[in-house]
Amino acid sequence: MSEAPSERTRLHRHPERGAYDRQTVGAILNEALICHVAWVTAEGEPRVIPTIHARDGDTLYIHGSQASRTLRAIRAGAQVCVESTILDGLVLARSTFNHSMNYRSVVVFGTPREVTDHDEMDRAQRILVEHVVPGRTADARIPNDEELKQTAIFAIDLDEASAKIRADGPHDPEDDLALPIWAGVIPLRLTVGEPEPDEHLVPDVEVPGYVTGYRRGGPTM
Repeated sequence: MSEAPSERTRLHRHPERGAYDRQTVGAILNEALICHVAWVTAEGEPRVIPTIHARDGDTLYIHGSQASRTLRAIRAGAQVCVESTILDGLVLARSTFNHSMNYRSVVVFGTPREVTDHDEMDRAQRILVEHVVPGRTADARIPNDEELKQTAIFAIDLDEASAKIRADGPHDPEDDLALPIWAGVIPLRLTVGEPEPDEHLVPDVEVPGYVTGYRRGGPTM
């Protein structure tokens, strides 16, 4: 466990599960497919939306529509909290009180900046696509100018980020260990089904290897 970069990133409940190093934070963000962006309006009302994210070194990109009310507020300078979680297992204890889940999560605080530079916008678009399906940008058409006008991308520095990981079995009190009740972990994994081709495919288009061989990562202990 490294040092928390700021007081608001410091874990207070189960601090032994915390990690603040960029390698751990980055690995979780790289594997997770979606994040939630939370912010507070000028009227003091909370808001949160799910969106796509991708990491590029020490920068986290989030993607959305220019019409999004949340992204319009972010453009005005709102601070945000970004959270992403990967669920790895259901932990069944001998008592319902001690049931839990195994997970890997990241929380990031910061004030996003809008990406307006054309070159950075192009790179961020590619990074976002490659984050979801590695290899796809070599095949797919890149956005045209009209499509780019409808897209908003914001960058957040990973200066204030923390990870929290639970990767363990049930924590039953000693008095419960003799109970004749099954306890343990039900592992959960993101599985990939058979590709479903679009009905409008032109003839003789082969399924790319990055589709047939698609995989996401797994938990690291």
